[in-house]
Formats: sequence, structure tokens, C-alpha cells
Amino acid sequence: MATAPCSFELLTRHSGTAARRGQLALRHGTVQTPAFMPVGTYGVVKGLVAEELRELGSDIVLANAFHLLDRVGSERIQRLGGLHRFMGWDGPILTDSGGFQAFSLRSMSEMDADGITIRSPHNGDRIRLTPEIVLQTQVELGVDVAMILDDCPQLPAPRRDIERSLATTHAWARRARDFAMDPDTRPAVFGIMQGGLDEELRARSAEFLTSLDFDGYAIGGLSVGEDPEAMVSMVQFAAPRLPEARIRYLMGVGYPEDIIEAVAAGVDLFDCVLPTRNGRNGNLFTSTGRLIMKHAANRDDDRPIDEDCDCFTCRRYSRAYLRHVSQMGMSLAARLMTIHNLRYYQRLMQRIRDSIQDGTFGDLLSWARDRPDGIPPSRRRVPVA
Repeated sequence: MATAPCSFELLTRHSGTAARRGQLALRHGTVQTPAFMPVGTYGVVKGLVAEELRELGSDIVLANAFHLLDRVGSERIQRLGGLHRFMGWDGPILTDSGGFQAFSLRSMSEMDADGITIRSPHNGDRIRLTPEIVLQTQVELGVDVAMILDDCPQLPAPRRDIERSLATTHAWARRARDFAMDPDTRPAVFGIMQGGLDEELRARSAEFLTSLDFDGYAIGGLSVGEDPEAMVSMVQFAAPRLPEARIRYLMGVGYPEDIIEAVAAGVDLFDCVLPTRNGRNGNLFTSTGRLIMKHAANRDDDRPIDEDCDCFTCRRYSRAYLRHVSQMGMSLAARLMTIHNLRYYQRLMQRIRDSIQDGTFGDLLSWARDRPDGIPPSRRRVPVA
């Protein structure tokens, strides 16, 4: 009898919102949700090793099938024992398919009814992606969760363009659902809802994808140029239209406030480059707001980045030292600040889970929506107790 590639169990619901606490069981371990996935595009979260990701509180990491196919090759990784062994991570891995890369590298991409051809940003080679190639690549990588190929349009866009994109995504989703894989070893396969900022198209996408009975569902095509408040509004509309008994994943989002709003709408899983990219650039999340490490005020500051943080960086190093090594252009600075930002995000997720469990999530949501400083909600920072 085939073993299921994943199962999702709802543990607790928050009575005042759609927030839910659960756990996602995958072949390489169990993920406590709501959860945040650090982004390791090429099979590495820049500057960190697998053991550190565990220490920071990560249950699952994200990599990118297109970039791994481009830079290493999925067959080579398979010969070397699979992506888990290749990157030294024994927990669950989710891989994005490459649909977003066709969006972000659109000047180097060509799309047709059958799939996408992307010119490699690495060496200029033409890389072909179809629904079948994308899934076969992820099977060869040996990941726990494989995302289907989708068409991600830039927003805002005319409705006719969104409709055309949605038709492509749905045709590819059906092909992905029909792709044959070994039932004993296949990854969980997640469908991706599209539809831009059009509620009718989003509802249509949810209905169609649900009929295909994927293992989980993602909300895609947001945080791609639209107004932040419009993004939050669409998540609130879209999330309840995805099956309650399956994991719901909001792709590429985001700021702490965006995550809290999405959790309130019933979303379980997140990824974003913000904590790692901002960490490398010295833009730090703290319990008292944003800290810009290059500012001169940090030259003589003996405090840690965040006195409420328990990460290695905050336990050992001062702002003055971090500014010094950052100004010197040393890679150590990027590494130490990435550690802090990822720990901030994982502590935020733990606080969210705890607040759903103990019934106080409404207080956290109210705090996140309060903005006496006049900063838009999607651009503020949420302190972590």
C-alpha cells in the first residue's frame, strides 16, 4: 500500500479569526504551523549551515528547482544522494517550480502553450520547463513538496491578461495532476491559485484546483507589484476558498505584519527572502523597530541588535562591533546579521503559534494593525516578546 507523501492535522483554531494551529507531516519530518521557510534558492541559505537553521527554529527550508536545474542539474544531485544529502539538511524541503523565475526573468523568458523557455542567467543556456519536466526535476531532487508550474503575471494587469494567465495555469495544473510518479516515493504536490486581484478569477481558480485534489494549495501571484493593502485584502478573500483540511501556503510573503494578517485569514505556510536579504544588507528586525546597522549612531553602541533576542549574534556581539565588520565589508557581518533576522522570524512564528494555542492571537493581530506612527501596516515591524 502506498504511503501518503503528506498529511495535515489541525490542532487548534482561534475563535475570533480564521487563524489555525496545526502540523504538516512530510517524508522527512513534521512541520509545526503556521511556519516560515528560510529561502535557500540554490540549496543553501546564504552564510548558514543546516545545524544553524535547526538551532534558529526552522522545521523546513525552501529551494528552487529551476535554479538547481540550471546550476547543478537534478540528475547529478540524484546521483549524489538527493538534495537532502547534497545540502546536509535532514528535514523537509519544498522546491518552487520556476514559474516565478519566468516572471522575475521575463526579459529572458519565452512562454507558449506547452511551457516556458528561460535563458539561464548563469551561462545563457536555454532551459525548458513544462509541467512534466518541472515535476520530474523535483522527483529527481528527492524533495518533500513539489510546486507545480504556473504562470505568474505582473500586477497590476488588464483583466484579459489575468484571464489568459489563469487559463494557462489551470491547463498546466491538470497536466501536473496527470503526471505519473511512484506512489511510494513521490513528493507532495501543491497546486497554485492565481487570478491577480480579481475576486471572481480567484474564486474560479480555487474551485478548479480543488477539483484536482492536490496535496496542498498555494496562493501565488501576490507581492508582485500590487499595493500592499490590496495584497492583504486578496489573501483574506482567497484563503477561505481553499480546502480547510489541506495546508495553505502564501508564496513570497513577507513582512511580519503581512504574515500576521495572512495567518488571521487562515494561511499556514510562508517563505520570503526578506530576513536573509535584509540581514546581509544590515537592515535588521528588532522588538523595538527597524535597525539600520550602517547608521553612525551604532558606532559607540555596546548593546546587542535586540536585547530581547536569544540568538547567537545578540548573545555575543555589540552593535558597534557589527557595524565595524559591516563597514569593513567582511562576510562575517552578513552571516551574523542573517542569523539574527532569521531567529527574529522564527520567534515571531512561535509567538503566533503560542497565541493561537492560548487564545490571545487577537491581541497580537490588534497590535499589528495599530499604527500610531502612521506607517502603512505592511511596512511596519512587529516586536517579538
